[in-house]
Amino acid sequence: MPHTDDATLTTVLDLERELQSPETRADSGRVRDLLAPDFEEVGASGRVWDRDSILAMLESEAAEHDSSTIEIDDLRARVIAPSVIRVSWTSAQGERRARRTSIWCAREGGWRQVHHQGTLLT
Repeated sequence: MPHTDDATLTTVLDLERELQSPETRADSGRVRDLLAPDFEEVGASGRVWDRDSILAMLESEAAEHDSSTIEIDDLRARVIAPSVIRVSWTSAQGERRARRTSIWCAREGGWRQVHHQGTLLT
């Protein structure tokens, strides 16, 4: 199990940024590497996604060239248990803003996101 020091927190924050980048979102192999097989997301819309449905949505987004940049504000990380890190941030995509939370776990092969939730901000 990796030690959760400042360097580890920085690594996980870098992975969160990478996962939101248009380049990574268009690379299904890389997204598959970053999301755990048992990944689940509760989107800002309220819809629940698993890893396969996220990959299909991102594939569709890339095919339609509909991957506008996601701005990340107030990104921070906190160790919540050994090998478990919670990341929180605020996203802006056009006029749409949401508060976001991700849970990253150390798994064989590295850090994987296991849960993500977005809540729309009005």
